[in-house]
Amino acid sequence: MSDHEVATRLATEAGELLLRVREEFADAEATERKAAGDKRSHDFLMAALAAERPGDAVLSEEGADDKVRLTSQRVWIVDPLDGTREFSELGREDWAVHVALWEDGELVAGAVALPAQGVTLATPDVVTPAAEPGPPRIVVSRTRPPAVALAVRDALGGTLVEMGSAGAKVAAVVQGIADVYVHAGGQYEWDSAAPVAVARAAGLHTSRIDGTPLRYNQSDVLLPDLVVCRPELAEAVLTVTAVEAEVDPAG
Repeated sequence: MSDHEVATRLATEAGELLLRVREEFADAEATERKAAGDKRSHDFLMAALAAERPGDAVLSEEGADDKVRLTSQRVWIVDPLDGTREFSELGREDWAVHVALWEDGELVAGAVALPAQGVTLATPDVVTPAAEPGPPRIVVSRTRPPAVALAVRDALGGTLVEMGSAGAKVAAVVQGIADVYVHAGGQYEWDSAAPVAVARAAGLHTSRIDGTPLRYNQSDVLLPDLVVCRPELAEAVLTVTAVEAEVDPAG
């Protein structure tokens, strides 16, 4: 089984597990539902990767960071449940499971499962629909859109699309529901590794907000900012975001 197939299958199966957890804990408190989802998906992915790729290292949001990964050629970067708040709100679909593989300095495979939508987007074959006519759609968080996203909206004459998890936001650009995702509020490698791998396979632009490359399997797993957009919008978006990066160099 190829690495692409492993990523796709494990993300999908973890998502199916999470749907069962959601049903099992439908009458529980939201905090209990979140905790159960995080733990069970993490445990499943760790066991599955140990069985499928026993020689590879793993970096998971829910696990201890084993620094042996820094000397490993192959590292799986996973987020067992991206968007725990959305997962805990019964009926919401904007949450995800991320499974990505980093090898020798690059993301080489990845899958983003959107379990409540019955969809898994995965490398190597991803197709983004043609751009829709009208102003660019910038996908943002439901609660507090980052200033950089508002600056991009104003500069491009765009509109905002509110959505939950980072994986769901990048997936929205891949699916043609949105055109731009810009984030500068702080993220970690597991938040973007699988979504970026999928976006790249779809031919989308991905970078830091200052235009520099996104780098994974670093000692410090903080990767605070991100741009994912249609390639024809990249220059205009980066013209805005690069200024914002200079204003707030910490991201």
